[in-house]
Amino acid sequence: MAKTLIAFYSRADENYFGGAMRYVKVGNTEIVCDIMKELIPADSFKIEMKEPYSPVYMTCIEQAKRDLRKKNRPELVRFPDSIDAYDTIVLAYPNYWGTMPMAVVTFLERFDFSGKTILPLCTNEGSGMGGSERDVRRYAPGAEVKQGLSVLGSAAADAKGSLQRWLKANGLL
Repeated sequence: MAKTLIAFYSRADENYFGGAMRYVKVGNTEIVCDIMKELIPADSFKIEMKEPYSPVYMTCIEQAKRDLRKKNRPELVRFPDSIDAYDTIVLAYPNYWGTMPMAVVTFLERFDFSGKTILPLCTNEGSGMGGSERDVRRYAPGAEVKQGLSVLGSAAADAKGSLQRWLKANGLL
């Protein structure tokens, strides 16, 4: 039986919501992944940095920009022991500067994704997937990277319908 892993990076604390800052206890990407876990049988893994970005939004985005420009690979708290048992990986993340956070790159470079299917999911406030699908292909050579799903972060709690359509189109529902 095919197995699915939902691997995600999500950030709580102060976040941007359609022009305003607001503090949240659970990040938008994690909210979407929690909905997904109710829809499909899947294991999940939260990608967490050993030294998280600042809880202050403007400081966080400057830190993320610095990591992107310097091509830094933030150290992660942990990794799954293996991804060998999984056929499909839903890779979920917020849009940071037109792509995925560099912590997600750290995760991707750890494993061989040959023969696996990756479904990218990107939360954002209007910037869509950016270049993240292209970047997933670059950092996960050998994987079949399907068309991603862009979810408006401020509407994360209402993403069930779009998730169902996307998961169904990709044979997971």
